[in-house]
This record gives sequence, C-alpha cells and structure tokens, in this order.
Amino acid sequence: MRSRFATDIGLAREENQDSVRCEYFGHNILAVVCDGMGGERAGKEASSIAVEEFFQRFSAGYSQSLTDEDIRTLLISSVSAANSVIYTRARFDFKNFGMGTTLVAAFVTEHSVFIINVGDSRCYLITKQGLRQVTEDHNYAMDLYKHGKITREELETHPQRHMLIRAVGVEKTVTADTFGFEFEDKISLLLCSDGLSGYCSDDEIYDVITHSTFDNVADELINLALKKGGRDNVTVAVISD
Repeated sequence: MRSRFATDIGLAREENQDSVRCEYFGHNILAVVCDGMGGERAGKEASSIAVEEFFQRFSAGYSQSLTDEDIRTLLISSVSAANSVIYTRARFDFKNFGMGTTLVAAFVTEHSVFIINVGDSRCYLITKQGLRQVTEDHNYAMDLYKHGKITREELETHPQRHMLIRAVGVEKTVTADTFGFEFEDKISLLLCSDGLSGYCSDDEIYDVITHSTFDNVADELINLALKKGGRDNVTVAVISD
C-alpha cells in the first residue's frame, strides 16, 4: 500500500487552512484530509488540531486484533476527540469563535477499506470506469437536493454548495458518516478538499490521475486546481496498492 499527498494555498487565499497527513500502521495506511474554517488563523488551527487529535486517538486505540466494527468505532471516537478539542478551544477564546473543519479519513487494510467524513471534503473510489464518490457532502445544496428542492444539475452550481451544515468542532457533539467495504485484488482512493472537487469535474480529475505516474499524481492534481483558477486552498491524498 502506498500514498502520495500534497496541499497548496491556491491563487486567491492569504492562508492555507487545509491539513493532510498519511501514516502507516504496519502494512495498513491511514489518510486524513481537513479543510478548516474560521476567521483570522482559526481555520488553520482547527484543521491542524483535527488531524493531530484524530491520529493521536486512533494510534492510542489501534491494534492488529481489532474487528471491522472495532475499527469503525475507533474512527468515530477519533472524530469525536477532535471535535471536543476544537469546540472547547473555540469556547475559551473569542478569536476562535466559529472555528471548525471538515474531515475525511480512510483506513485501508489488505482487503478492507474504512471511510469516515464530516463536511464536504470527499473520498472517491478510483475505478477503471472513472471516479465514484463514496462520501456525501454535508452542505446546504446537498440537503436541498435530498429533499427534492433542486435538481442534480442545479446541485453542481448552487450558490450554497460550499455552505456546510455539519463540521467538526462547531457543536458540542458531531455525527460522522461511515462507510466500509472489502476488495479482492487492488484498491485506489482519492481524498480531497473542495478546492479540487469544487472547481474541477470528476472527469477532469480522473483524466489527470490516469495520465500521471503515481509519484507525481498528487502534484498534478494540485496543478489541475491551479489551472482552473486556484480559488481555494487545495489538498489531495491518493492511496493505492
């Protein structure tokens, strides 16, 4: 199992509020991408805290003997740990009022994938046919679509597609979505912030992946977002065996 990751401030922002980290647990790998929000440096702090606390909690609870349900539970508790720290930090410092972050994480073993997300940072399964989005965006536009108030076409360009309805650290508790599945031979995943998925189509992203070497794929995806205007911080992590 291998991974490549990269993050970039983009061409329009004064600060990179995204964070990314990948680490091995034996032959398994854990990747996390966060996209912070909040005034001054609060967004950057939120995403950094989330990654640090998530990995700390996961590392403390992980062992090779864990069952699939144990891993799912550990991922949920890792998100909760990050949520508690960020929420508390915001309550005790007015400068951090409203701080929060998205979070998407994938833990990949020899034959299983476990994914968790809060917000609109995404995880895609990379297949021979194209990208398949595993996670669901937690934003106002998606909520409108799920309730039949806008169409799939309107969802792609809706002005509220970047307005989150769920984020880590904003409320005292947070609900995360979890996904899990098994695979037989090979697996490839893309985790990214909306600096990539919000401005580049799935087809454009897939075309870059299929025409890049694995060593260069993260940097090439960053370049794609920059070529499309670089209007947001952009962060990617790619896992493949």
